[in-house]
This record gives sequence, C-alpha cells and structure tokens, in this order.
Amino acid sequence: MTISTVNPATDETVHTYPLMEAPKVRAAVQATHAAFLRWRRVPMSDRASHLRGAAKLLRERAAEFARLMAVEMGKPVTAGRAEVEKCAWVCDYFADRTEEFLRPEPVATDATRSFVTFQPLGVVLAVMPWNFPFWQVFRFAAPALMAGNAALLKHASNTVGCALAIEEIFKAAGFPADLFRTLVIDSSRVRTVIANRHVAAVTLTGSVEAGRAIAQTAGRQLKKTVLELGGSDAYLVLEDADLAQAAATCATSRLINSGQSCIAAKRFIVVEPVRAEFERLLVDAMRAAKMGDPLDETTTLGPLARRDLRDDLHAQVEGSLRKGARCLLGGTMPEGKGAFYPPTVLTEVRKGMPAFDEELFGPVAAIVPVRDEAAAIAAANDSAFGLGAAVFTGNVEHGTRIAAEEIAAGSCFVNELVKSDPRLPFGGIKHSGYGRELSHYGLKEFVNVKTIFVK
Repeated sequence: MTISTVNPATDETVHTYPLMEAPKVRAAVQATHAAFLRWRRVPMSDRASHLRGAAKLLRERAAEFARLMAVEMGKPVTAGRAEVEKCAWVCDYFADRTEEFLRPEPVATDATRSFVTFQPLGVVLAVMPWNFPFWQVFRFAAPALMAGNAALLKHASNTVGCALAIEEIFKAAGFPADLFRTLVIDSSRVRTVIANRHVAAVTLTGSVEAGRAIAQTAGRQLKKTVLELGGSDAYLVLEDADLAQAAATCATSRLINSGQSCIAAKRFIVVEPVRAEFERLLVDAMRAAKMGDPLDETTTLGPLARRDLRDDLHAQVEGSLRKGARCLLGGTMPEGKGAFYPPTVLTEVRKGMPAFDEELFGPVAAIVPVRDEAAAIAAANDSAFGLGAAVFTGNVEHGTRIAAEEIAAGSCFVNELVKSDPRLPFGGIKHSGYGRELSHYGLKEFVNVKTIFVK
C-alpha cells in the first residue's frame, strides 16, 4: 500500500510513500514511549537548548521548506517562509518560558507544605491537517516536548513530505532518537494507534467529523483530547467603522492561505447603512489578489490544496446562489490544470445557505446584511462554530465590550484580523472544538496537574 502527494498547481505526482505496516507502527509507538521515559528526566535547560536548535534550523532552511509546502499543498512561497518563521518563533517562545510556566505553585493549606506540580503525560498523538503543514505541528510539538512529553505525528496524506521534514528537523536539532516520530498511515489506522497503551493523549486539528471520530475513540480509552476544528468566523462591520481599513483587513483575512484557514474571516456581517460602500471596497480588495503559480514570488493566491476541495467549495457557492445569494465577484470554475479558484464575493447571504451555515474553505467572502448592531451580534452567534471573530468600529471601548461580553468565540479581535500568537491561548467552543493551544494554557493541556501535600 502506498500514498502519493500531488502538486495542486500542476496535478503532477510529487512523491509516493509506502504506508507503514502494523508491526512497524507498533514498534514506533513503543520506541517513542521508551524515549519519553528518558526525556522526562532531561533538565529543562537542555530541552530548551534543543528547541532553540530547531528554531535555528527552521530559519536556515526556510526557503527549502517554503518550496516543499508550495509543491505539496499550494501555499505561495512568500507565505511559506512566513509560516516557517512563525514556527521558529513558537520554538523560541516555549524554550524561553516553559520553566517559568511549569514552576511548582505553592498553596497555603493546613499541611507543613503543599504545592501543585506539573508532570508530563507521556506520548501525545497529533493528527494534523495540510493547510498549515509546519505551523500546526510546531504549535503543538514545541510546548509538548518542552513539558517533557514525546510526540507521534499522523499528518495529512497530501503533506507527507512536510511531516518527514519536521521529524528530520527535530533529529538534527539534537532531540533524542524516537522522541518525535512520523507515522505514515492512513486515517483508518488512527483508531488503533489511539488504543495503544503507550499513547497518553491525542490532539487534532481538522474537520468537525474528524473531531467527533477522534473524541469518540479517545473517550472509550479515557484519554485526554484537545480538538481545534472548523470555523465560520464572523467579522462585524459597524456603522462607525473605518470602512477602508475594515475592507482591506477583511480581504487579507479571507485570502490568507488561499482562504484555507480555520480562523480566516468567513462571514462579513455588515450593518445596512454602510453595506453598499463596504461591498464596493471589499470587491476591489479581493480583486487585487494575484492568482497563480505558488512558486512565483509575486503570487498572493495559490491553488486550493486538492481538486476535490475546490469542487466542494464551488458546490457551496452554487448552493448559496440557488437560495438567493448574489455574486459580486468570481464564482466561476477556472479551466486548465490545477485546483485554482478565483477570489469570490457573495452578498445577500442568509441563514439556511451554505455560505452562512457551513465553513467555506477557500477564497469566498460571504456578506451578511443586517439592520443594526444588535442584529449583527445575533447573526454572529447564530452559528454552530465558535472559533474566532472580529469587530470593526470607531469606538474602541464599545467594540472591546462587544468582543469580550457578546460574541461566542474562543477569541475576538477589535479592528484587526484574527490570528494565532504563541503568547495567547488559541482554540474554540461549540463545533470549533475544545481545549487550548499556545501560551501557558496550551502548555498545561498535556501535563498532570499534580497536588503534593506534606504533613
């Protein structure tokens, strides 16, 4: 059995990999567990030194890894280099801060001494997607390894090369052999890996359906999970917003990674008095994207990662149009090679349309007109998802109150696009998942929060 990666810009096969047989998978899990038993006793300063080494290698080989992402899943090389730099940042951040974050916490009780300590759980299985093939892995692996855990990676089938490159980075940076291993398996084998007694926990970034499957399997085994699932992020544009700034920011967010991001802006909820002007500005900003070869330095919009994903996206656009949405830009399937899809803007989007109810994973903006601010908040929250959101307003204090108190999401930004940051917790609610990544909150997801009481 084999698995092949395909260049989404040219439809050409990049590489074919043999799938690991069951005995080899079991041996890898066993070896990773053995590496964990040694690694958990390695001083924090030594762990940090290795992680800084990984950051150094990432920066030195950024162009190589950006090209690999472009060829495997279509990310423009300029965006790929930025992704690699962000991975280096998260490595440096947790190398610098983990010892502080995991320092034992004294608690005053009737004991002679009582405190809380944080111990690693063991082997963490990561099931990761293709859209940010380096970042999604490093944002889990950097804190997990620094906390003393070991890691197994089951990456998406179209980014196997990226997965193997990441494993090689950790080895080259001096991490012990087998501490981080890539499992080249198909999705049907994940359940067996989770059931392995040496796997302590699971983290997944992916679809709602994949999250449900992982949660059910891990739940039967009583193993900890963190799930970062889909999103249909609402960006509220209020009457007093700077419309030029809002439209430019919204277009940037919608087009990041060719629109294939869980926290990309999806639904633009605009109050009626400024709707027409915002539509004009957003169409202009979306039209300005340059679609083309992801290896071209001037390209800002690459292909979607696979042709089937493009077909699914176009079906959602057509389904929305049949239900009454209007197309202001794009919306047509390009001819020729590659999984390209043009920047597209829909308006008159309402509940009951795919563009409102579902996650559109591509460069399609859905404008939802509403009468006023109260209706905008209601529309934003009227979703099965709750990952990110944003509010655009000239009254920053008022916008902050809406973001903090009114919007149901894991994060909400004011006058800025939603983005992840190692210093801030990242994750969602509702069908966008549970648990957190990044910051000290994410670091502590995969540790045993342990009470010590001494009399």
